[in-house]
Amino acid sequence: MNIGAAARVSGVSVKMIRYYEETGLIPAPERTAAGYRVYGPREVEMLRFVRRARDLGFSLKEIAELLALWRDRARASADVKAIALAHVADLERRIGDMRAMAAVLSHLARTCHGDDRPDCPILDDLARGGRPPA
Repeated sequence: MNIGAAARVSGVSVKMIRYYEETGLIPAPERTAAGYRVYGPREVEMLRFVRRARDLGFSLKEIAELLALWRDRARASADVKAIALAHVADLERRIGDMRAMAAVLSHLARTCHGDDRPDCPILDDLARGGRPPA
């Protein structure tokens, strides 16, 4: 199938397929004599793998590691698990950071009158860089 069909069945856009090939994340497929890319079931499976990994928030570096492990039939599942657990820890850290940001913004929004007056504690906090008023 051509790149457009591969994009449709894998859920990865044509632009992203080209990007993944250019960066070496996935190998470039065979080409026809006219230079068109030809994708088969294995390439589509790889694109779906990448799509699912992206949906789960893995970085391109992590995806490259996971793809290498996926291709290596002699791999240890412990290696895959270690990558997954490190990613979970990173997600949990980022969730904590986002909760803290939401708490600060909620507090600032509660202290803002939200009326026609120009004074605004939200803008004041942003201007101070989060430091307390002098």
